[in-house]
Amino acid sequence: MPLRLPNQLPAIDILKRENIFVMDELRAHAQDIRPLRIVILNLMPLKITTETDLIRLLSNTPLQLDISFMKLKSHTPKNTPIEHMMMFYRDFETMRNQRFDGMIITGAPVEQLDFEQVKYWPEVKEIIMWARTHVTSTLYICWAAQAGLFLHYGIGKYNLPHKKFGIFPQKCVNQQLPIFRGFDDVFFMPHSRHAEVRREDILNVPELSIISESDESGVGMVMARGGREFYIMGHPEYAPDTLDKEYRRDRDTRDDVEVPVNYYPDNDPEKKPHVLWRAHANLLYSNWVNYYVYQETPYNIDDIK
Repeated sequence: MPLRLPNQLPAIDILKRENIFVMDELRAHAQDIRPLRIVILNLMPLKITTETDLIRLLSNTPLQLDISFMKLKSHTPKNTPIEHMMMFYRDFETMRNQRFDGMIITGAPVEQLDFEQVKYWPEVKEIIMWARTHVTSTLYICWAAQAGLFLHYGIGKYNLPHKKFGIFPQKCVNQQLPIFRGFDDVFFMPHSRHAEVRREDILNVPELSIISESDESGVGMVMARGGREFYIMGHPEYAPDTLDKEYRRDRDTRDDVEVPVNYYPDNDPEKKPHVLWRAHANLLYSNWVNYYVYQETPYNIDDIK
């Protein structure tokens, strides 16, 4: 089944060129199907890029998904046209009385700040608490994962001496979990972050389960509330060239930028990057939508609580 997306969203044309079937709202309204409602709080600087990356992964499911985009009233993005935000995004205030089958909260470029120093922290806190009673299952990515673990469970984040940057192998701690159905023993995940959460802190909280980890990059994924919350420390949604763009952008402004780990053949930035994570990223999102959203959410969306 296709994705239902807002009319004229730039991702539609991009994904159609990749032979991904998407449907705009006009055509979708003609079908008598209860789609799963997924809301994305996109805190990344390049909104259109992140929209496309996430929609690409969400498209690999036979279920019809109705995608909405949420924005913060307390923050105006600098790298996305205001016209795009006004056309495709809605403030949390206008959505707070709605319920959603699934939610994704992305990372944000504020990791080196304490949470309370982030100017939009009060609104993000409110949204994270709201999700617990208005969403069946929520994916927290990178900074959002750190924020959610801090707010719900008191887990602190620690700044790293060097950016965790590259593609790192992850081990599934419990392969019997539906989120890992079809996974190999080891899978890869992109990371691009300046902070971490620590294993020992999470093990001290009985409600939390570390479900993937790495000798090189530490905690990979944490699950809570039987799959109603997933905290992902990396960026499985990244496109093949995302780390390359980040590396070249930073290299042009600083002289201390390290080459991303396990990314370029022979560690040579002039060579085309290896793509090691795409298949498992698709499985991860498909399994989340199927086993933790579709099979858990009530048919009457107003019954979510």
